[in-house]
Amino acid sequence: MMSILGEVVGAPRVDVRLAEPPQVSELCFPEHLIKTRGIPDPSSGVLQKLIGGITAVSGDGLLLLSCLDLRFTAPIGGEQEPTGLDPAHVPSVTRFVCNPVTRELSRLPDSICNPMGDLHCDYQIGLITQADRGHGHGPPDRFAVAALQGNMMIRFLSETGEWEIVEVSPCRLPLARRMQLHRGAQAVGGRLWWVDLTWGAISADPFSDRPELSFVQLPAGAQDEDLASYRRVGVSEGRLRYVEVSQEEPFLISSFVLDEECGDWTLEHRVVLNKIWGPSMWIPLQMKGTTSIVLMDPLNANVVYLMLMSQIVIVDMEREEVIESCPYGSDSSCIPCVLPPWLGQSRIPSAGKKDVEKNKTLADVLVHSDGHYKR
Repeated sequence: MMSILGEVVGAPRVDVRLAEPPQVSELCFPEHLIKTRGIPDPSSGVLQKLIGGITAVSGDGLLLLSCLDLRFTAPIGGEQEPTGLDPAHVPSVTRFVCNPVTRELSRLPDSICNPMGDLHCDYQIGLITQADRGHGHGPPDRFAVAALQGNMMIRFLSETGEWEIVEVSPCRLPLARRMQLHRGAQAVGGRLWWVDLTWGAISADPFSDRPELSFVQLPAGAQDEDLASYRRVGVSEGRLRYVEVSQEEPFLISSFVLDEECGDWTLEHRVVLNKIWGPSMWIPLQMKGTTSIVLMDPLNANVVYLMLMSQIVIVDMEREEVIESCPYGSDSSCIPCVLPPWLGQSRIPSAGKKDVEKNKTLADVLVHSDGHYKR
């Protein structure tokens, strides 16, 4: 699993510090590759902050990175913390696709959205790939980056090397309400899935000439807006799944798998948390709000990563036991990432504009090759 927040450093190239779960892998991003709008005058009371992070992960391990040039206002001559964003500054977003094993970067062109619209897209953008070899499970031949805005899709296709806005065929929702999409999009089954954790998920194929939206409602009982932090929708064993921790006695953890053909959810596991905690003497009895979901194991649908008392607790729901626990070693949220064995020998599909320095030696390409199976 990888921290979504990267560290911006004065290094010549990107670095990915891979670690075995439940330890958190980290990204370090070179400052000189971030597009900025100049440097603020030191006497202006405006502070520049460069932020880099992972906004999406494809099913085969490629990362979508977004780097922001932000400005904050602070009292002139004072040592106080910044008080807010500088209203006179227009933030800029620089995006890259990254191979975390070879450290190859491919810069995407600037988005065609206005700057504030571009920032909004960054919150719920997704990355998906397609492969012509290995029955669709080999190295990718193309990728798409996409976000939804109403009945329009903003997308970048590697085969064209350009951003475009396309109309999507709308789907009928069961209620007359607006979806509040949560951060990130899930790539599975040839589609990107955007999720409202208080209601349901919508999906579309970003490679299609006319993408068609499809809606799936979450399992019954998942419509309480106050409980979104105790739910996750993710991909495990190649299928879309939903996990929730109930906030009332008897405090259950439940997991469901989606049948994409009929749009129905099937219950796979339902376990009383206090039954799991019992044999682990250091873990207190479950109470409301004490346990949240970090992520689902992308390779084992029985396993879920929970957050409890600043600890990562890995639970096998089928065996109804704690597998492992450790302190949470990150200041930000995490995202699952599977690194297939061929990722160390593959290149990012042509993305039009590639002005990032390429790896020049075989040693560069194979650096950290022992991390192929890590996630």
